[in-house]
Amino acid sequence: MHDTKPLLINSDFPALFRKPLEVLQVNLGYLCNLSCVHCHVNAGPKRTEMMSRETIDQVLALADAANIHTLDLTGGAPEMHADFRYLVRAARDRGIEVIDRCNLTILEEPAYTDLAEFLATQQVNIVASLPCYLEENVDKQRGKGVFKDSLAALQRLNRLGYGQPGSGLELNLVFNPQDAVLPPDQRQLEQAYKQHLQQHYGIVFNRLFAIANMPIQRFGSTLISHGRFEAYLALLKNSFRADNLENLMCLNTLSIDWQGYVYDCDFNQMLDLPLGAAAKPKLHISELRLEQLQHASIATAAHCYGCTAGQGSSCGGALA
Repeated sequence: MHDTKPLLINSDFPALFRKPLEVLQVNLGYLCNLSCVHCHVNAGPKRTEMMSRETIDQVLALADAANIHTLDLTGGAPEMHADFRYLVRAARDRGIEVIDRCNLTILEEPAYTDLAEFLATQQVNIVASLPCYLEENVDKQRGKGVFKDSLAALQRLNRLGYGQPGSGLELNLVFNPQDAVLPPDQRQLEQAYKQHLQQHYGIVFNRLFAIANMPIQRFGSTLISHGRFEAYLALLKNSFRADNLENLMCLNTLSIDWQGYVYDCDFNQMLDLPLGAAAKPKLHISELRLEQLQHASIATAAHCYGCTAGQGSSCGGALA
């Protein structure tokens, strides 16, 4: 796989500085039941990297010390981690909102048939990947049969109350472009998703997040192989909008990898770009002092244009 970091590191992206910490985004490991083309983590069924219980407890200690309001769990498929439920329960007992970035198909795996009920009982906010509402496009991007399993999982979640008005169980979907293009208008696309899924499958959900593909890891490597990396990066830079800078997720979020090292965002984690405030190449969660984050600089590179292009992009969808 091609390494995109050397092509991104020298950048004129504007300087960014941290605001108060509110969110911990934690990558529990790279094990996943899928191997998606657009995956910026390069996750898959053969990956073995998994966060230790000791590091999970350190995450909880940081959550206590910083009084964060949201714990955002990702992977891989975070639900495949042996301590996923332990971490969710511990966070919910503290009154922390938990987000599970779910690929949906994991809910249909034989070993996880009670997972949806667990998520509902704990009132976990589900952010589920569904890159299109058409079967052919989803299976092309994520693998044969993924669309069918995703629909079954969504219907399962709907039966539990997810996405239903007044249930308090939030179900948001994620769209990623099929190609090296910017996402379309999020509001219009959300209406198209809702209309199609309701009419054809009886599925409802709360919001759609349109997220740009980052030119890193598996997607970035594919662009290089096809000779399209420079053109995509130019598209991102030419679509830069300064008004998106104030809403970037890296301003109030800390990213933690499966080993416990901290980064300014999930994408920096995948590029191994150390925390902008770090005094050494890598800073472990056990060594982090909260005062180090106060108004600290954020590490940036050319991929950051992916978050500021057009309507903007973050793990919570469009910024504009």
